[in-house]
Amino acid sequence: MQYGKTAAGVFLARKNRFTALVDVGGREETVHVKNTGRLKELLKPGAKVVLVPAEGPGRKTRFDLVGAYRDGRLFNIDSLAPNKVAAEYLPRLFRNITRLKPEAKKGESRLDFYVEAEGLAEEAPGEKGLPASGGVRAFVEVKGVTLLRDGGAYFPDAPTGRGIKHLDELAKCAKEGYFAAVLFVVQFKGAHFVAPNDETGRAFGEALRRAKEAGVRLLALECDAEEDGLFPGRPLPVFAG
Repeated sequence: MQYGKTAAGVFLARKNRFTALVDVGGREETVHVKNTGRLKELLKPGAKVVLVPAEGPGRKTRFDLVGAYRDGRLFNIDSLAPNKVAAEYLPRLFRNITRLKPEAKKGESRLDFYVEAEGLAEEAPGEKGLPASGGVRAFVEVKGVTLLRDGGAYFPDAPTGRGIKHLDELAKCAKEGYFAAVLFVVQFKGAHFVAPNDETGRAFGEALRRAKEAGVRLLALECDAEEDGLFPGRPLPVFAG
């Protein structure tokens, strides 16, 4: 997933969930923050940030804030980026995809992807016990991860009722015979594993463990975060307890 032109800025303050003040070339600008999460570890006064020119008619801000540096490491915080990266990565999980439907309705939810494929690809992490052929029908839900703590990538950074609903729907899918998976897209480089953030999202962690017990596959992908984009990297283990 690649951006076009980018610009550098210095973070000043967050005005609300959607906007922030950033110094852009010596001028204070109100910018759109492309992530409504807390991001308190990243969006600190003085942090170097990455901006992309805003697109679309009627925009009140000139830039979107899509990345922030912490201790010299770049974190992509664009909430739209994980699904774009996942779409690029799915052919590495599934062999010969014949149908790929984003925002697929299932039950009372819309899950990020519905996939039909001839089988699982050899790279599918943690799935050695499944047949590589015979046809696969799958639902995949994507979660972008921006929180780094003690070498691990943790999700969520705030309570998420919507995320719990998606996990419960995936559990139903698994019981109905679908290949059901949650794919954690880690929007930075250098984490060693992914785990639920039970400190602030205990209910999500409990739902994740229920989903795993029901047969939902827990997958994670480390990404290379660059100023001009976010690119699929290597699989990571998911520890759900």
